[in-house]
Parts: sequence; C-alpha cells; structure tokens
Amino acid sequence: RSESPLGAFWQTPDGLTCILLRNGFFLTTLLNRPAWWIAAKMVVLLEVFFSQVILFKCLLITENGHSCSIVGMYSHMYLQVHTVHTSLALKSSIFFLKFPNKCYISQISTGQKWRQRRRMLTPTFHFSILTEFLEVMNEQAEILVENLQKQAGKGRFNCFNHITLCALDIICETAMGKKVYAQSDSDSKYVKSVYKMTEIISRRQRMPWFWPALIYYYFGEGKEHDKTLHVLHSFTYKVIHERAETMSSIESDNENEDGSKKRRAFLDMLLQTTDEDGNPMSHQDIQEEVDTFMFEGHDTTAAAMNWAVHLIGSHPEVQKKVHEELHEVMGKSVRPFTVDDLKKLKYLECVIKEALRLFPSVPFFARVLLQDCQINGFKVPKGVNVLIVPYALHRDPRYFPEPEEFRPERFLSENSVGRPPYAYIPFSAGPRNCIGQRFAMMEEKVVLASILRNFTVESCQTREELIPVGDLILRPENGIWIKLEKNSV
Repeated sequence: RSESPLGAFWQTPDGLTCILLRNGFFLTTLLNRPAWWIAAKMVVLLEVFFSQVILFKCLLITENGHSCSIVGMYSHMYLQVHTVHTSLALKSSIFFLKFPNKCYISQISTGQKWRQRRRMLTPTFHFSILTEFLEVMNEQAEILVENLQKQAGKGRFNCFNHITLCALDIICETAMGKKVYAQSDSDSKYVKSVYKMTEIISRRQRMPWFWPALIYYYFGEGKEHDKTLHVLHSFTYKVIHERAETMSSIESDNENEDGSKKRRAFLDMLLQTTDEDGNPMSHQDIQEEVDTFMFEGHDTTAAAMNWAVHLIGSHPEVQKKVHEELHEVMGKSVRPFTVDDLKKLKYLECVIKEALRLFPSVPFFARVLLQDCQINGFKVPKGVNVLIVPYALHRDPRYFPEPEEFRPERFLSENSVGRPPYAYIPFSAGPRNCIGQRFAMMEEKVVLASILRNFTVESCQTREELIPVGDLILRPENGIWIKLEKNSV
C-alpha cells in the first residue's frame, strides 16, 4: 500500500491494482486474468474496503465470462461533464449477467437497435397517455387499502408483500391490459413465477461460481431458471397474440357496453407503433419490451413505496404534513384521485423524492466509456465500464447537508436552486435514463396517498434494523414492519 495526494494505492502480489481516490472514487485495474481469479480477489478486497456497500461484490464478469475493467463514480461533476459529451452513453452489460434471459433486453441493447427502439417507445410514455393508466392505479390502490384494513389496529405486520402485489397488479394491467389478480390470488402460477424468477436471479448474482452457464445448468438452478422463465414468456406470448387478434375490434369500437371508454394498455400502443419506414414491431420485439416493462416497472416502484412508508412512519411530523395536504386537496371526499389532485400534492412529491434519495430503487448502474477521458488526473481508457452509485452520490453533504437525515423539504423548489442536476439521479440520467419515470411517480403518488388518506402509519423498525440489500433492486433484508391505525373521518 502507498499514499499519494490523490488517494491510496494497493497492489496485490498477483498484480491486482486498486486505487481509492480521496474524493470518493474507486478505480480498479483488472489485468488479463481468468474470470474466477478476478471474482475471488475482488470479493475479498471489496469486503474489506466497502463492507457497508455490498453492491460491489459480484459485478466484474461479463456474461460471456471475460474479465473487464470497472470505475466507480460518486461525484456529480464527472457524470455531468461526460454525459454532456456523450462519452458515457453506452449501457454496460456487465451487470446483466443477472438477467441473461432477455427480461431486460431493452436495457442492455445498444447502438442502432437501442436508438430505434427508444424513438419508437418515447411517444407511448407521453404524459397525456399515462393519464389513461390513472384509473387502474386508483382501482388497485383501493384493493390494497381494503387488504390493509384487515391489519389496522392489530399490531405490527410486514407490509412489503402487500405493496409489491399491488404494484404487480398495476403493471400487469397497464402493460398488458391483463388482470392477474395478484392481490387476491398471490398463489397464481404467473405471480409465483415472477417472484421465483427474482429469487433465482438474486441467488445466482451472489454466487460467482455459478456465473459460467455450464456450471450453473449442471450444478445450479439452471433448469429451474429455464422452467420458470418459460412460464413467464408463455404468459406474455399468449397475451400479445390474443391482443393482436382483437386490435381491429378495439380500434373500431372504443367504448364498452356501458358507454365507458375502453382502456388502452402499453401493449396496444406497441402493436400500433411503427418505425420511420412505417414498419411495425415484430411480436418478438414487443415481447422484449413488455417483459422489460413488467420486471423493471413493478419491483422498483414497490421498493420505493415501501421505503417511503417506513420513512413516513418513522417521522410523525412529516406524516402530519402529508395528512394536512391530503385534507386540503381532497377534503372528506373518498373519490379517486385525478391528475389535478396529484399535481397539487407537492409535499407528498417531496417525500417520495427524499425517500428515493436515501433508498434509490436501483442503487447502481453502469455505462461504457466510448472515448478516453481524464478523471481527477487519471486517464481512463475507452471501453472501461463505469459504475455509477446513486446510493453514495445522493449522500454528498455539499448538496444534501446531514445526508442521512430524512428531510423532504430539501426538494421544495426554493431549496433546490443551484443543486447540480446530476447530484440526484434516482432514475439514472442522460439519454438512457428511465423512460418510465413519470409512470413511476404517478403510481407512487396514488398508492401512498391512498394509504395515508385512510391510515396513520407507525414504523416498527429503526433505520439500522432495515439492512438494505442490493439484489436486483435495493430492498430491506427483513421487510418493512409497521402498525396501522384507521384515520378518523
């Protein structure tokens, strides 16, 4: 080990060099070594230096087993400079070993395929179209409230699955136009397969000896993985083909028998989407996007809502302000939330943003450098994988004083003046940011407002007891335990 004005340097006898820069960067140069060697060395080394950030342990092997170089970024300055120059525009593939089954295909596609898909998909996430999904969100939030009523006044319980099943119901109906009734039938084959797949992938992610496909399929859960994936893909395949067959009737008849307007799903818009030459998307292309939307769109929002419930229940003064705002906007009405109502819930939006600052649903993501660049005096070559860690980035005391404190007021407009845009990136940033972030914010507002309109929440865990775990998303190891009391009318 040696010291320099820039940071501390380590080099193992085997030739592994690590640099911990004083401004919070972590840079490791991996030589041309076998995948198993790098995994073993890095797991041990990172356990020592990042024991509180367990997200670094198993991220150094590409899907084809090749080793790679990685840079960890915690400073908004470099994110901003290099995003402007698009040198970080390419999504990294090293983290998608965890999903080699094409459930995240639109997130790992690159080049012309990604650009074409993004252009085609962007109009489907326009705010005017998202408002059509509000009715589904209100309905599913009402079912959630009915389920939570059974727990009110009966002591502590784990709310994590309740909220997650609500998010799954919302995403299935808005993405595919198909009800799966997850909240009333959590034992259905499809619902169980969704959670089983998440567990299988999370376990493999934490076991680098199972990263090579051959070992995984002979000695791990490879066969079970494929069996579960088949259930998921068969379901979406069937829904897509059924929906495609009925598209002509949907286009000619926009009303139900009772005169209400027929709901459009994300899938309906994909079936009508064409490229610049007028060519429609193939059913395979559509399935890739629906699978991505399904898996990225329910677990992430569910985790965000659960973290927010814990934080609100831990801070009575914040909860009181949310209750007051809801009363001001909704009064004693029990009607569903409208778009105008959601716009008025300014403080609740600040609460959600602050929860995402402390517990970003996606605690790390990656990019590949498309050109050489300088980082704090070090030349970082083209082709290096850059790991961006919002979990650390959001705790920069220069922009978030006392960063571990939960203070929604940080995001009031007057308190956000002068804050660099890349200091807060819960939905990533740049051209490959989250295309569904407006959908997520709308869903979180509706569900949290529905809960807090009906209940007072009391958290039963301290922050230290939560133990955040970086699996596919950032989730609490032991769930979110709360008590509920019904609000007086």
